[in-house]
Amino acid sequence: MPCRVASKVTGMPDDGPADAAPIEREAYDWMRHFASGAARPDDLAALRLWSARSPLHRQAFDRVSRTWQALGPVGEARRALDSLAGFKADTPRPHRIGRRAFLGGALAASAAGAAVLVARPPLGLWPSWSELAADYRTEPGEQRQVALAGDVSVELNTRTSIAIRPGGAQAGGIELIAGEAMVQARSGTAGAVTVVAADGRIVAADARFNVRYDQGRTVYVTCLEGEVRVERLAAALPLPAGRQVIYSEGGLGSSVAIDPAAVTAWQQGLVIFRSTPVAEVVAEVNRYRAGQVILTNAALGRRQLNARFRIEDIDRVVGQIEQVFGAHATTLPGGIVLLG
Repeated sequence: MPCRVASKVTGMPDDGPADAAPIEREAYDWMRHFASGAARPDDLAALRLWSARSPLHRQAFDRVSRTWQALGPVGEARRALDSLAGFKADTPRPHRIGRRAFLGGALAASAAGAAVLVARPPLGLWPSWSELAADYRTEPGEQRQVALAGDVSVELNTRTSIAIRPGGAQAGGIELIAGEAMVQARSGTAGAVTVVAADGRIVAADARFNVRYDQGRTVYVTCLEGEVRVERLAAALPLPAGRQVIYSEGGLGSSVAIDPAAVTAWQQGLVIFRSTPVAEVVAEVNRYRAGQVILTNAALGRRQLNARFRIEDIDRVVGQIEQVFGAHATTLPGGIVLLG
């Protein structure tokens, strides 16, 4: 059972829906805790245990998920974006949602809406159910090394979730649910290692390779040592060291030469931008911090930035963009920054 969360989110009823059932109140506490950015890996494990206690627990979490988009930091961001988009001053604004309205809205929301929000949480402010079901997961800015059976090691970058399928890394494979992982399959491995990401897979017997699975369902596979085989549906491509291939719903692309130092920079605690559009810079920054930086100016998003930062200093990127391009950042509750 979750404890009452001490941190407050501006615009939220501080003590939650007091007239809700106990399970509903607990679900509300969980949601506030994850949206605050204060959740830790042990909180994820605790939430999984809590949600598994009964169907009522998971249903309560789903109901709260459906209404959270109108509350707290997400609601603040949307109101600010409306203002920046030129809404008239007399345009009606959403009222603050009180305890009874919150509970009533939660109970009235549709099951289809719940499925969408739990699968793709607004602004990525809390983990999806697939991420919660992962065997290993990292938080924003966290990295983790995992040693698996059969001389296989996996290093997880920020916001990364993997699941080990039945049979292990060789027989069942490693599923990259989201994020980025560096996989090392050594020569002593008993059989090839398979990594599944989206609707493709990577097979390697003796290689070191990096796999990145973005939210847009695009997968980047980079071979750094040895050779891997990349498969998607009926297409397959051998990928030697120093080459990268991208696949998505549009198909499996052709391999291209890459700079290994740029791909592996995250392992040295660095992010490197080389003539990178600001829109892509913002997307990269969002991987390493709690909350969300929201770009409100399309023209700014097309400008290009050259810079390198330590991951622990990732918030300095926004200041750099302000200084270089004359942009302006507005900070909102919940770690949300409007950049335009």
